[in-house]
Amino acid sequence: MADIQLIETSLRDGNQCLWAALGIDTAKCLTIAPVMDQVGFKAIDFTTSTHMGVAVRYKREDPWERIRLMAERMPRTPLQFMSTGFRFIAWESASPDFMALAFRTLARNGIRRFCLADPMNDADSNIACARMVKQEGGEYVIAALVYTLSPIHDDAHYAEAARKLAASPDIDAVYIKDPGGLLTPQRAATLIPAVKAQLGTKPLELHSHCTIGLAELVYLDAVKHGVSALQCASGSASDGNSNPPAERIVANLRALGHTVQVDSEALAQVGRYFTRLAQAEGLPEGRPQAFDAAYLQHQLPGGTIGTMRRHLTESRLSHLEAAVIEELGRVREELGWPIVMTPFAQMLITQAVMNVTGRERYGVIPDEVLRYALGRFGKPNVPIDPQVRERIESMPRTRELRAEPPPAALGELRQRFGPHVSDEELLLRATMPAGQVDAMLAQPAATRHYEPGAQPAMSLIRKLTARRDLWHVSVQKPGFKLELRRHAPAPPAGT
Repeated sequence: MADIQLIETSLRDGNQCLWAALGIDTAKCLTIAPVMDQVGFKAIDFTTSTHMGVAVRYKREDPWERIRLMAERMPRTPLQFMSTGFRFIAWESASPDFMALAFRTLARNGIRRFCLADPMNDADSNIACARMVKQEGGEYVIAALVYTLSPIHDDAHYAEAARKLAASPDIDAVYIKDPGGLLTPQRAATLIPAVKAQLGTKPLELHSHCTIGLAELVYLDAVKHGVSALQCASGSASDGNSNPPAERIVANLRALGHTVQVDSEALAQVGRYFTRLAQAEGLPEGRPQAFDAAYLQHQLPGGTIGTMRRHLTESRLSHLEAAVIEELGRVREELGWPIVMTPFAQMLITQAVMNVTGRERYGVIPDEVLRYALGRFGKPNVPIDPQVRERIESMPRTRELRAEPPPAALGELRQRFGPHVSDEELLLRATMPAGQVDAMLAQPAATRHYEPGAQPAMSLIRKLTARRDLWHVSVQKPGFKLELRRHAPAPPAGT
């Protein structure tokens, strides 16, 4: 029997999978933080540079302040930042000195655990990134073996990557990252021992999704094969295409004789909070999923599904979802089997949408896909389909991108934005539109408390105050009275 630890994922992965990364703001994080700190989690999967960009773009909140305040309220539990290689907010790779600044600033603001998930599964890139993180003040580094299904991603592939990662003194642990929820108990029985054999004493964690109903069974089997920590979400932020539910996993592990050192009462309180939050805000609630063999083809991660649906809805293309998913599988094979995770998942979806809606397949190819073909994100696992490669090479835009200058060095960025801009602001201005950063900075400090039970009343008040035909509203119940009055505008001068 094993002693198993938990990593809580609701604030980052659960939010991204089920709520398109838009369901969480600073107040919602801070409200539940003290309770989460009591549970006994190994870490909190808290943010990525993408989520930091969402905080600026959609919430007009300072993501650096969010990290600082959370770290203050959770002194016992490390906050995790997930990085997909040498990039920060923008899709393109950044210069080494820029990434060093990003890692240094994250550590200074309160990030203690850094999760590295190279989108090419490039162990050497993860090792270089880990070295930089440790040099810039990161306390703990965990590197990902991103699980996928393809002709080249067999157990030997992952064992060799694990061997390289285990040899790095800057990597403290390794985890199998299964963003599509594709790992089966049968494959876990061979994959996990193959990886564990290479890791020596370094811990192995597992991260999977409930997308096709396999993850919970895999979790329960994985601990028998040597996995020591499981990544779970809570309440309505779990299940669906999110991660397995923490309470259910703990109960089943204990029933099977394993030990999980968490405060069950605090864990239940965390679950209730995320359920109340989803209900109050009208957000989707995760539900157990049935097996769907189609996922074995397109392999979309849980978070990407939510974002894809939001973008299709915004473009009034929701009716094309099935066709886009089917096309995505073809595009992936033609582009050399990239792993379906950020940033490749977004590239594949965009290309699939253009192929489905355009006059011909690959009639339009986004810059990001062209940069991928040029090797800006690493070398493709296998050569790109010859016909697709020929189309890419024939495009004038490809020649323009090939001649692009390297990413701006940090010194150049400091000159551009001025010597008095803080490191935190520079990192945002270098990767986001100026208007979005300006709008964020113009906002007052973020609210620091959230009460799900008050949201129906707050929603009603917002709707009433937005109406121009109401001058007086009275809401009454025993022990409560609310009066809203609109003052008449002052008469014009001289009347």
